[in-house]
Amino acid sequence: MAKDPFEQFAIPSEMRAFVEQSVTQARKAFDGFIEAANKAMGQLQGQAQAAQSGATEIAHKSMSYAEQNVAATFEFAQKLMQAKDAAELMRLQSEYLSRQMQALSSQVQDLGQSAAKIVVDSTKPKS
Repeated sequence: MAKDPFEQFAIPSEMRAFVEQSVTQARKAFDGFIEAANKAMGQLQGQAQAAQSGATEIAHKSMSYAEQNVAATFEFAQKLMQAKDAAELMRLQSEYLSRQMQALSSQVQDLGQSAAKIVVDSTKPKS
């Protein structure tokens, strides 16, 4: 009988097992890579959301503080217009400056703490 002409192209069973094992290992490695990439993207998104949320909070606080400071300035101007003499003007000015320095100190401290919280929150790994 004549030999099968394709017999010389047959893949030996050892070679087939090796190739199958290599493909399985490559698939596992690729799946691991994809899983790690997805996890990293999730962490980046979480960090970006934390930073954006914190920035929004700081913006709202800043606007609130600006409104408070402008209102205090208008109140001060009203009091100045009702002052009876130079001594009262100086007293009002001193009180206003003292209150505003305390308010600004408190506001700056609060904004600084909020900014520090943003940094800490954005560096925390999200699960």
